Amino acid sequence: MKRIIVDYNKLNTEILDLLVKKFPDGYDDNDIISFRNSNGEQIESVEIRTNDTIYLVKIGKKLLKAIQEQKEDDNFNDDSIKDDVDLDLE
Repeated sequence: MKRIIVDYNKLNTEILDLLVKKFPDGYDDNDIISFRNSNGEQIESVEIRTNDTIYLVKIGKKLLKAIQEQKEDDNFNDDSIKDDVDLDLE
């Protein structure tokens, strides 16, 4: 299984969706994985797994904002789908 360290700037929609599903109310200290990278810098991340890859997503204020925005987009899309269904049933 591959392990990939990824910054929030490079997240695709699939990984953002997995983050929202795994951490719908945000993450806490127990979810954070700390390690040193090859440059000796301390990195904090959260783990997301797919069938063949473990993503270690670097955390920070911008990641929290990206998760929240993705969650809001998903809610908007879900609401619009429900509205369309309701209109078709009338």
